[in-house]
Amino acid sequence: MLSFQDRLSRRSFLQVGTCGLSSLGLSQLMAASGENDPWRLFSGKTVIFLFQHGGPSQFETFDPKMSAPGSIRSMTGATSTNVPGTEFGGTMNQLAKHADKFTIVRSYQTGSSAHKIQPIVSPDSFGANIGSYLSRIIGTNNPGNGMPLNVAAFPNAVVEDEPGPFNTFGRFADAGPFSKGFEPFVPGTGGNFQEDLKLHIDRLRLDDRKTLLQSLDKIKRQVDADGSLEGLDKFQSQAFDVVMGGVSDAFDLSQENQKTIEGYDTGHLTRFDEWKDKNNKNHYKANSNSLGKLMLLARRLAERGCGFITITTSFVWDMHADQNNLGMVRGMDYVGSPFDHAVAAFIEDVEARGLQNDILLVATGEMGRTPNINARAGRDHWGGLTPLLLYGTGIPRGHIIGQSAKDGGTPATTPIRTPNLIATCLDTLLDIPQLRLRVDVPSEALKVITGAEPIAGLG
Repeated sequence: MLSFQDRLSRRSFLQVGTCGLSSLGLSQLMAASGENDPWRLFSGKTVIFLFQHGGPSQFETFDPKMSAPGSIRSMTGATSTNVPGTEFGGTMNQLAKHADKFTIVRSYQTGSSAHKIQPIVSPDSFGANIGSYLSRIIGTNNPGNGMPLNVAAFPNAVVEDEPGPFNTFGRFADAGPFSKGFEPFVPGTGGNFQEDLKLHIDRLRLDDRKTLLQSLDKIKRQVDADGSLEGLDKFQSQAFDVVMGGVSDAFDLSQENQKTIEGYDTGHLTRFDEWKDKNNKNHYKANSNSLGKLMLLARRLAERGCGFITITTSFVWDMHADQNNLGMVRGMDYVGSPFDHAVAAFIEDVEARGLQNDILLVATGEMGRTPNINARAGRDHWGGLTPLLLYGTGIPRGHIIGQSAKDGGTPATTPIRTPNLIATCLDTLLDIPQLRLRVDVPSEALKVITGAEPIAGLG
């Protein structure tokens, strides 16, 4: 689990410090007992936000409109689900078997047809990753084990040589109005990530509590200017457990059962030569190779106390059918199929582990696609309607919320908008009534957290 060397690795905790472990004062890291401790506001649950970058089609995913004209309805046909009367797009075969476990929102709209990264980072969040609000309110790390509370994971977190963040249209790890200390932790950006999370210290010195604590104090002073270790005696045993507790193991998929890894894996579903004619071919490869493993990583982090996890695999849902992008039919084969497989595997795994009341999965993109199919057999940008899947804690099972117009382009019922989705995520994570009573919450945070109602029809 840990490596033992004759030196202390400064990068060990400086790497974690990028997500806020600069507050590694042991009295701060461990759970406090005071009534004003912001940790009391945390529900202990996890939101996993699977961002479908590029803009997924509502028709070919969860609203196929098979009674509409051929120029509108799903190009991949439809598949019946295990919920009577509900159909999904023809590629969503595995999710169709689990439709009785999640909710589809057919009236969600981001209101933008631009390639930005709303709703995960948007004007409605003042330019901050949604998870940064959790970090700003309760802290950046789980006080029980040091786990970062806000993580953004990209293909290189699980597959060597695949790309990291695709920030052309916005920074996924942005903290908006808050300091950089509240940005999501991004694994895989600093080289050998597992090594960076290990404490390098001679094995013979492990039993020397004083030496270990002195080493921790040294790291603390490197990342925190005041070097304060108030309350050290009270928490020294817990400090030892934090450092030795295997935070790095949560990010290491080799620790997982091989059968489970194979169950999630999406790399075998497609072949590189199927999209090599497109300029975005490397994005498609990264998506196929990493999506399933990223969902497995998210489950592992949730089990270990991470509060908000952003998952995205690069820019693959922009199915215009042009020199850069696949069209709808090929696109759903090579992008939709890995999505269907990975999310279904995640749901099966979470259900088997009894975690469905501890995790909220959100899957959506920055926009949807046009009702009319273009001349090249693709669909173009559309801000009027965006597919949205919700699964897990607080989510009705087997439900459809809202309805779309006959052409699938706009809501036919009350629109669900990005502030409602943000409110749903933060309501899952935080005790909002208690939060309203606090006087130490920044005005920007309070405005976002309490500025809209969660999605109606949930709970």
